[in-house]
Amino acid sequence: MRILVTGAAGFLGSHLCDRLLADGHEVIGMDNFITGSPDNIAHLADNEKFSFYKRDVSNYIFVPGKVDAILHFASPASPNPQSKSGYFNLPIQTMKAGALGTHNCLGLARINQARFLLASTSEIYGDPEVHPQTESYPGNVDPIGERAVYDEAKRFAESLTMAYHRFHGVNTSIVRIFNTYGPRMDLEDGRALPNLLKQALLGQPLTVYGNGSQTRSFCFVDDLIDGIVSLLYSDEHYPVNIGNPTEMTILQFAEAINKITGNKGGIVFQENARSARDPQRRQPDISRARQILGWEPKVDLEEGIRRTVPFFKQKLGLA
Repeated sequence: MRILVTGAAGFLGSHLCDRLLADGHEVIGMDNFITGSPDNIAHLADNEKFSFYKRDVSNYIFVPGKVDAILHFASPASPNPQSKSGYFNLPIQTMKAGALGTHNCLGLARINQARFLLASTSEIYGDPEVHPQTESYPGNVDPIGERAVYDEAKRFAESLTMAYHRFHGVNTSIVRIFNTYGPRMDLEDGRALPNLLKQALLGQPLTVYGNGSQTRSFCFVDDLIDGIVSLLYSDEHYPVNIGNPTEMTILQFAEAINKITGNKGGIVFQENARSARDPQRRQPDISRARQILGWEPKVDLEEGIRRTVPFFKQKLGLA
């Protein structure tokens, strides 16, 4: 197939390009580098099956020639208020990527009669009152809260995607992505794994907010990409959770990071300065992914961390 990937220079987008090229497809990458990095796709420069357009998907987009599939991954995604590339500091751009960007990509898919896959997120569940989260759960989201620009942009994008499917007959699919980690992720992302792994590799005590009882589940990027590609190749139109269902507290996670990296810095507890709307529990129910796609994660936390460490060391100047 000839496949367009928006957000191609991002953490997930770049890994997706690699996988699609490995599967024999021609890939067109699109990114405006507002959050993505040219370094993430530099290794593809000489690949004759890869081409790249520097574009903002919120504006009109045009790709010459027939396109068989479009995967819309363009959006700020970092929840770190201190990050210039996080959605707290790019609120309008985040909303536009989810609304106008999704609309433009769906229009291109309709013209080309192409398969369209939307990268949605577990954040559409907000701070969930149902656990684990199934695709049928409508979520607990504050539409005017600090995190709303990202949460609501993705919720709108899902609604628009289903409207194009139902009204225009566009062949759409939606992946709800849970916490993912691996090489090429932003060290200043603001989420638990990059924060804690960076501290561990620097020999520092790991900062745990509150008492560390909040939970997350962590999926290695290769597993996630396998699930996304399986969804692309399927006939499924409704949202599918892709993530690792193994839930652990942040305290347990910090202890595991110290053990895997051999960090002797220990753990320090700080008052929880994060937003009260931060989800306290997050765990995907992947029953539909297992049933529809035959997918489940294979890489355990220890192996995934060991495969991620060399990238972090390189970025920190420790390699």
